Amino acid sequence: MTAYDVARRLPSVPELRDHCRALATLDAILSPDWESWYHSFDSAWGEGEEMASMRNGQGDEYSVVLTAGGAYIRGFAHESAMSPYRPGRDGAPWPGVLDDVPPVFRPQVEEPAFSDEDDVPVVTVCLWREHTDDHWRHGTILFPAGTSDPDGAEGLFELLVDRSPEAYRRWAEDYYEVPVDLAAVRHVYALRPLTAEVVAALNDELDLADLAGDLAEIGYPQAD
Repeated sequence: MTAYDVARRLPSVPELRDHCRALATLDAILSPDWESWYHSFDSAWGEGEEMASMRNGQGDEYSVVLTAGGAYIRGFAHESAMSPYRPGRDGAPWPGVLDDVPPVFRPQVEEPAFSDEDDVPVVTVCLWREHTDDHWRHGTILFPAGTSDPDGAEGLFELLVDRSPEAYRRWAEDYYEVPVDLAAVRHVYALRPLTAEVVAALNDELDLADLAGDLAEIGYPQAD
């Protein structure tokens, strides 16, 4: 899988936003310690901007920045053949990954949080979609031969391309090493307001009130 395949399988920007909020909420319930979250969502990341993010604790990460212009996705797989830190890359992104990003998303390309201390963009995958687009876009890339996942897209975006509750349960049971209630996952995926019963089904050591701050940051819908 490459950025090309991910682009074909991603949903619309509003659908992706909802899905990312659900992922962050599930992680907040299953792992209350923010430092151990795999998925996060900051509904006030910047002025008029929201950001969904993933970090696996081993150097791989992605960011989905939602702006007035649309959505910009940056992914980095540290062992990817397209990493700017591979021998011979001279600390530069792989040709084509960022070259065609439109002006509306150049602030995200140049965002210091997405670059290293030498101002090198930390990226192996880049996708974007303006609100006027009818599909996700990417650069024109000649991928390196010899690997089925040259840019790391398969590992990075596993739960963005397979958005089924069953996929999340399989992943979470492996990652958190706990049983995960499928009905509760479906409840959160539907963005229905949380109840004490749903929270307890996922983590019986957590109260709904404990999640108030996290839910506000994520922008998860609350009961009236």
